[in-house]
Amino acid sequence: MRPITGFKAYDYRARIPGELNVDVAYRIGRAYAEFLKPKRIVVGRDIRLSSGELCEALTRGLIDSGVDVYDIGLCGTEGVYFATFSEKMDGGVMVTASHNPPDYNGMKFVREQSRPISGDTGLKEIQKIAEADAYSTPAKKGQRFDLDTRKKYIDHLLSYLDRSKLRKLKIVVNAGNGGAGAIVDQLEPHLPFEFVKINHQADGHFPNGVPNPMLEENRASTIEAIREHKADLGVAWDGDYDRCFFFDETGSFIEGYYIVGLLASMFLRREPGTSIVHDPRLTWATQDMVTSLGGKVVMSKSGHAFMKDVMRQADAAYGGEMSAHHYFRAFGYCDSGQIPWLLVAQLMCESGKKLSSLVGERIAAFPASGEINRKVADAKATIQKVEAHYKPGSLSVDYTDGLSIEFGQWRFNLRSSNTEPLIRLNVESRQDVALMQAKTRELLEMIGGEIAH
Repeated sequence: MRPITGFKAYDYRARIPGELNVDVAYRIGRAYAEFLKPKRIVVGRDIRLSSGELCEALTRGLIDSGVDVYDIGLCGTEGVYFATFSEKMDGGVMVTASHNPPDYNGMKFVREQSRPISGDTGLKEIQKIAEADAYSTPAKKGQRFDLDTRKKYIDHLLSYLDRSKLRKLKIVVNAGNGGAGAIVDQLEPHLPFEFVKINHQADGHFPNGVPNPMLEENRASTIEAIREHKADLGVAWDGDYDRCFFFDETGSFIEGYYIVGLLASMFLRREPGTSIVHDPRLTWATQDMVTSLGGKVVMSKSGHAFMKDVMRQADAAYGGEMSAHHYFRAFGYCDSGQIPWLLVAQLMCESGKKLSSLVGERIAAFPASGEINRKVADAKATIQKVEAHYKPGSLSVDYTDGLSIEFGQWRFNLRSSNTEPLIRLNVESRQDVALMQAKTRELLEMIGGEIAH
């Protein structure tokens, strides 16, 4: 029994080389094959310096288990999702640590149709098998093949657009030296947009810091470029570009929450009455937009594994989380960081409106605190204390994901992180910024703890 640390709720992430190295990657490959019993698997990797050798070791583990491996090379997480469902593979593994520091790497796992493998659906079993380091012997070894899905993937991305309605926009794109720059370059010949490219070249050393636009300090370069070039729009990605972040023409960062309603409106115009899935952290703006357009709102627990399951059950055209994950039925119910910005650009072209105008009314109607993180000694006890205080006199209490309590003019969600020792707070109100801010301060006083990113 050789313990392996790093298995999380939705994926595997660990420090290299102490926790994750070629030996561990090989064992995970063997364990994944033992658990899933696949015949054909897609593998891909991000631009981290360690990803090549880890992907090679993972591949050896799969081949030694009798699995044929189809390597799509450098890509984003959605590249593995796309190849798995479009090529009808039995599963896929992406070697990535997303927005973690450079001394980390990890893996994301899917099965057939790019269905996620999470802690509830197999990750724990894969961990146990890898730790036991005992595997059945296949009748014969598998083989490795190169697979190039780039053209099919780019064609799929373009299929969301009506290119006859596009006009010239100036767009700042910040790949953060991750993988997104290569995709922008492949899309560029097909689009009338002028791109201002910053931190564009993939570089696993991350010379401009780890690409994570969720952190406020990582947004300055995008904001400066928008203002300097008088751009219409700014887009920034994390390293494996499964999330994208928006900035309007003034350089203001747009919370992911307001983008959910915007994209929902596009799908409801294309497919009246469809279901839209959202997470419980911030809800009113999305619910208001969807119901006003005749759609059905469906709430899911936060996290990609839950969102994808609920999307399938509801046959929803689109689902979005405030954390900048956006899911599309036509994309195998998976999340993509490329489809959202293409759709937002299309909406700007069709409406003739600036992004600030498209989201401004929603921000004023439903002002929100944005997610605030606190490190607390006992998350469970803290949530119980908050519930005991606010439950009396509330209109509704919901436990879909942590604690959500609603009043007539304001609501909040408080939940423990699935991946870190943190408690996360979101507060919103109806057309009352001062009330939202006052209630946020009140809750933070009660929660206490240390400020955390």
